[in-house]
Amino acid sequence: MSKICEVCGKKPVAGRTIVRRGLAKSKGGVGQKITGITARRFLPNLKTVRTIVDGVHKKIRVCVKCLKAGKVVKAV
Repeated sequence: MSKICEVCGKKPVAGRTIVRRGLAKSKGGVGQKITGITARRFLPNLKTVRTIVDGVHKKIRVCVKCLKAGKVVKAV
């Protein structure tokens, strides 16, 4: 299963984490230096929800933002 919201199409986004060391100039130091950059992925917050799609009970993966906004009606 892919990590994509079936309502809004939200999917993983590429990014990076940056590791710095040193004291900032504004705090009296000589400035921060970058010591490492690592690639990472920002994943959407997906939940599996039982819902009714075209009159049939189905499990779909939906991001929490869509659930909170009420874009998906949960099946009982």
